[in-house]
Amino acid sequence: QVQLVESGGGLVQAGGSLRLSCTASGDTHCISVMGWYRQAPGKEREVVVGITDGGSTYYADSVKGRFTISRDNDKNTVHLQMNSLKPEDTAVYYCNALPQYCSGPSGYWGQGTQVTVSS
Repeated sequence: QVQLVESGGGLVQAGGSLRLSCTASGDTHCISVMGWYRQAPGKEREVVVGITDGGSTYYADSVKGRFTISRDNDKNTVHLQMNSLKPEDTAVYYCNALPQYCSGPSGYWGQGTQVTVSS
């Protein structure tokens, strides 16, 4: 089992910044990828960013150049630095972990944190 706890959401004006953090605990050795999805009202949940155990990163086109994902040395905590925020970034952001090294659930989710960007 893996538990994900995320923090850092809030309300910010357009052009501002927020930093999200997500810490994994439990069977963290199972995790191959960590990142964030987001879901805006009336839209499907979409992947935003990800980082693999080997350090490779993925960014959705909509956030390239504005968002940066990083991880602590213990690899159990990841951070999402969000700069130049836009109203369309408003969503609930869910930390996600992909446990490809173990059998069992295909993924784990954090509790979600609201990011609201005002115009």
